[in-house]
Amino acid sequence: MAMSINPAGDSVDLRRGVDHIGVSASFVVHDGKGNLLLQQRGPRTRDEQGRWDVGGGAIEFGETIEDAIRREIKEELTCNVLDMAFLTVYDAHRRLADGTKTHWVAVIYAVRVDPIEVAIGEPDKIAAVGWFTSNSLPSPLHSQFQKSFQAALANKVVV
Repeated sequence: MAMSINPAGDSVDLRRGVDHIGVSASFVVHDGKGNLLLQQRGPRTRDEQGRWDVGGGAIEFGETIEDAIRREIKEELTCNVLDMAFLTVYDAHRRLADGTKTHWVAVIYAVRVDPIEVAIGEPDKIAAVGWFTSNSLPSPLHSQFQKSFQAALANKVVV
């Protein structure tokens, strides 16, 4: 959501990740048995449509990282978080389709859910979901995927 400010009487809309650094609560969803759930980005995502990635979303003002993850999991996958653990933080420097530079700081958690409860909660943003192992990853992958995935591997969240 853009935020309007009023410096010296002028209204300006600020876009997270473009006009200021955005902060995302991102998550590697797993089943506790070494499998991870990936989401294929749908037609209404801001970029990299059709690519497979972990989940996540912007942290709202006043919201804790953990609460943002619980909210995003419920919105995106319609399920509840069984447990979560911090994995890593990284800078995500990318470009939108129109060439606009973006900068996000991604805070990554491993999140265990019950696979039976998973469903697509945002069909305009998520085209498909699927469970994978490190040996059966789909293609094409999101440009930032490996940063989260390597942290998940190092922490033995996935096999």
